[in-house]
Amino acid sequence: DRIVWDVGHQAYPHKILTGRRDRIRTLRQGGGLSGFTKRSESEYDPFGAAHSSTSISAALGMAVARDLHAAAARAKGIEAPKRRNMIAVIGDGSMSAGMAYEAMNNAGALHSRLIVILNDNDMSIAPPVGAMSAYLARLASGGTYRGLRETAKQLGKLLPKAIYQRAAQAEEFARGLIVGSGTMFEEMGFHYVGPIDGHNLDHLLPILKNVRDTEQGPILLHVVTQKGKGYAPAEASADRYHGVVKFDVVSGVQAKAKPNAPAYTRVFGESLIKAADADEKVVAITAAMPGGTGIDLFGKAHPDRTFDVGIAEQHAVTFAAGLATEGYKPFVAIYSTFLQRAYDQVIHDVALQNLPVRFAMDRAGLVGADGATHAGAFDL
Repeated sequence: DRIVWDVGHQAYPHKILTGRRDRIRTLRQGGGLSGFTKRSESEYDPFGAAHSSTSISAALGMAVARDLHAAAARAKGIEAPKRRNMIAVIGDGSMSAGMAYEAMNNAGALHSRLIVILNDNDMSIAPPVGAMSAYLARLASGGTYRGLRETAKQLGKLLPKAIYQRAAQAEEFARGLIVGSGTMFEEMGFHYVGPIDGHNLDHLLPILKNVRDTEQGPILLHVVTQKGKGYAPAEASADRYHGVVKFDVVSGVQAKAKPNAPAYTRVFGESLIKAADADEKVVAITAAMPGGTGIDLFGKAHPDRTFDVGIAEQHAVTFAAGLATEGYKPFVAIYSTFLQRAYDQVIHDVALQNLPVRFAMDRAGLVGADGATHAGAFDL
């Protein structure tokens, strides 16, 4: 099977479980393990990741390659290779990026067997989970339910068109009452299962086995978790443990060197506040990195003029362009490496139209621990 982890910060336990436990203390150090999944590091890292929202596209490509390979084998009259599962594990933050939906739209049209596990630990897009929810999810993921549903669809097509359409709408409405947020995924061609408590293995494992053994696809399994679950310091401050330096395990205190000068992000944030105090047209935009860019400081001073658009750099740039056309002065604070995703928008939507959008590119140039994927090497 191929397991594609979105982003990669979440892949440290995966590295420990796939033969790299003896090297885990070299993580994010020169000559050590990468902070993200890396193809050259292990056969169990099928796809390198650092920037978010790539997992579904990559896993879909792998699924289509698997199907083409099997079809070629059958055409030659030889035994098809053993079936692999292609699994994308994606967080709710990564699902805010357009690329994830582009991939899902394509997957729904191709009908390839693909498993997407949505790890929902922050946005609360799910209703409360519990025993009944787990039972319904297990029922929906099982072969009997899916078989009956497919049979009902085929029989329904024999009915007059108007009656069939009303029946389909009723089925969708009833299913929406059961699974809540799943209707959107169903509309994109996915069989939705969930929400399920990701910390309850008695509920989770039977569903994973059902999903693994199904012949249908694509499937989206909605798993609700708590970020930092089981480790008190992380439960109390989940954002501080997204990507960490060395820290004391007992207390949770991170070993950060004391700066001998004001941090760039603080200087930027405080300077932007002063500019906004003097000019009501100044607005600030970030793409899910307010703390890393200094926009969090601006947000406290001017909440109505602060916009965190999520992991959507392309949208952030064109959104800023729209603001600029109406006389506002947007400051877009994005890491240099992440802005690479929006160069087309910078050129077409801002530069060619000569719009006054200011880009504050944090983390420019080469970087250390995060490695090559995070180097801001192309901004100049």
